[in-house]
Amino acid sequence: MHSALENIATLTEQAAKEVEPSEQLGRVSDEGIRLLVDAGVMRMLQPKDFGGEEADPREFLEVLMGLASRAPSVAWVAGVVGVHPFEFAQCERRVQEEVWGDDPDTLIASPYAFIGRAKRVDGGYILNGQWPFSSGTDHCKWVVLAGLAEEEGGPADSFTKMTHFILPRADYEILQDSWKVMGLLGTGSKDVRVTNAFVPDYRVLEYSRLTSREYATKHRPGNPLYQLPFELIFPGAIAATSIGIAEGVVRCIADYTRDRVSRMGVKSTQNPWVMADLGAALADIDACKQQVLNDVTEAYEFVKRGGYITPEMQAKARVHQVRSVHRVTAAASQLFKHAGGNSSRLSNPIQRQWRDLSVALGHACNVEDPVYAAYAGLQFGIPAPKGVII
Repeated sequence: MHSALENIATLTEQAAKEVEPSEQLGRVSDEGIRLLVDAGVMRMLQPKDFGGEEADPREFLEVLMGLASRAPSVAWVAGVVGVHPFEFAQCERRVQEEVWGDDPDTLIASPYAFIGRAKRVDGGYILNGQWPFSSGTDHCKWVVLAGLAEEEGGPADSFTKMTHFILPRADYEILQDSWKVMGLLGTGSKDVRVTNAFVPDYRVLEYSRLTSREYATKHRPGNPLYQLPFELIFPGAIAATSIGIAEGVVRCIADYTRDRVSRMGVKSTQNPWVMADLGAALADIDACKQQVLNDVTEAYEFVKRGGYITPEMQAKARVHQVRSVHRVTAAASQLFKHAGGNSSRLSNPIQRQWRDLSVALGHACNVEDPVYAAYAGLQFGIPAPKGVII
């Protein structure tokens, strides 16, 4: 068992102390990041030859769930930033040496929305664009940005190739006043802007080759961790964190319920409707956590035996992730109805956990209906609609 998971109760307690400072700063506090780095959370999916752990991905998701139940913004950054080593492990070794050669604790930001546009030039691309939602970006020295690139040999200004571009901190700007939101304030998910940055070919990843595991096979042959699909691991981190945040809503309400008495003098623990919804929520949380974790375990054990995760297997795990997030959210929402007016006071931890959950649901990986429809279509041999990744 990874030491971060083994000591998750202590780590979560320490991270919880950074919730208020992080919200006030609009980013995870320096102490919050130090806790994650010192615990090894940010290196769990990093290759061993660059100071990483190559940990079991299930344990990574379990750590995120535990952290998110008490410190959502800290967990969110741990999940998003902590996934990037999984992708960078599949890059050319030259990239890994640039990023981790001097400091294996170097952190990497994103985002992955295909917003940028990249013109083909000799030896690489000229990239331009502005991306929102770069979680944890203030603490990162590198970024991976998604965009559409010109096809080599294709017509000029025809941007069609889905691509990831890797840039050092000197090549992009963080827009400091761009993260003013109602929840997950502490993630510091600010906009980043790139203006005419040259990105050499060796720091460019074609999205189709990443998702097909072509890069993993080429640069990490025989390593089962990196043979897991990117579109299983990254959404898995978002799902695990979202489920953990929902668990925190339920936990906060349960703690509040213990001594609460209604205006009619009835103890909440003696209210059968409150207790029924609490029991249902606790059961849903447990079931959904196990669903997401077991799917990752099943996939990891399969690739360790030499198997290749098929699109159908990935789609099943992916629909389970989305369904689990919305199932626990529905359970938390039903319980929230019983929390009363005092739950909205800023002094009450329920409201922060609830706000954070509301914002987490807006992440593209948590959008439910397209995933459900695409998964149902697979049962009839209908390909997923354009823009739906499953």
